[in-house]
Amino acid sequence: MGGYFDGYATVGVLLLVGVAFVAVALTANRLLRPPPATVPGLATFETYECGIAVDPGDRDWAQTHIRYYVYAFLYVIFAVETVFVYPWATIFSKPGFGAGALAEMGVFVALLSLGLLYAWRKRVLTWA
Repeated sequence: MGGYFDGYATVGVLLLVGVAFVAVALTANRLLRPPPATVPGLATFETYECGIAVDPGDRDWAQTHIRYYVYAFLYVIFAVETVFVYPWATIFSKPGFGAGALAEMGVFVALLSLGLLYAWRKRVLTWA
């Protein structure tokens, strides 16, 4: 019966460690931050977003260059590849995973490589 509750003890300890980590981080933030201004100025009440002070009533929308979306899309492609390749690589040496599993992963990586090659040929990966 003692082995049954060991799993709950592990979860409880991890929960306490997580709460302690957050508490230490918030306390360090409070101790290390600069003191707040005693008299707030006009700049204190401005909207601050992405490094630019923006007047909320100034405009309804802001343009963003399309290349940032392309970089985000390429990141998603490589994140998906990592999500699928890493678990596959950790269990590939176990029995039952042979040439068929290797061929399937080869097709998956080849398709992602074709997408990368297409982006490279279209010069999407240049900062200019």
